[in-house]
Amino acid sequence: MEEVRDRHALGGGMEPASPQEPPLPSPPPSPPLPLTRESPGLLTLEQSSEGHARQLLLEEWRPPGRSLQLPPGLTWKLLFLRRPLYRYLLSSPNPEGINIYEPAPPTGPTEQPLDTLGNFHGWYIKTEKLQQNLSWTVKQQCVNLLAEGLWEELLDDEQPDITVMDWYEDSQLDVCVYELYVWLLAADPHTVIAQHHVVPRTTWRGSPGNWVQLSHVFRQYGPGVQFVHFLHKTKNRREPGGLRQTRVTDSSVSVQFRE
Repeated sequence: MEEVRDRHALGGGMEPASPQEPPLPSPPPSPPLPLTRESPGLLTLEQSSEGHARQLLLEEWRPPGRSLQLPPGLTWKLLFLRRPLYRYLLSSPNPEGINIYEPAPPTGPTEQPLDTLGNFHGWYIKTEKLQQNLSWTVKQQCVNLLAEGLWEELLDDEQPDITVMDWYEDSQLDVCVYELYVWLLAADPHTVIAQHHVVPRTTWRGSPGNWVQLSHVFRQYGPGVQFVHFLHKTKNRREPGGLRQTRVTDSSVSVQFRE
């Protein structure tokens, strides 16, 4: 399932891999999300029994059959603490602190490196030069689903949905200003189990700066998935004074049971 939406000031399957797509890199480690006192469950974990934690999570997650079998060594209290389902798994999903409920704030060309313009912790960033003063900024990270608290039997047998979502700026710098690649990988990170690639075209409707949303849901992807490799590319144009960039925000990967 794929969705592309154009948000004008917020008024309102899988394609074959391209021969030009970047080579699949080995997954970099994905740092765990920091736990804070505001994280769900921290304040009541010590007060919760194993049975209470199980009841709360089953009511919240509503898995098929209203039951889940945990592997040895995993307890409901630990699962209650980590909450790997219905949680955004990418680090720094909004590095520049941009609000999608408003048009992207106007910015002039800049010579500042991208990683100095916000918190890009967890992202691996590089630049691909193109012709005619254009270039791609490539940002990627890889989510280790088992390290995030999921387990093999859940992924293989229950096949929960894996949802990816992103918002990019309709910068109108070129006919294509954004690309998204997502790979579902096995324990061997060079084994691709499923993939998604989308290259939306600029519509030239409205003024630059509106947000466009893309989303895709992986379903019935088969056994063996352990990593999600997320990569997006945004177009830049060299102008007098520096680089004019296409912004992107609220990138997410999450795992949930089908409604």
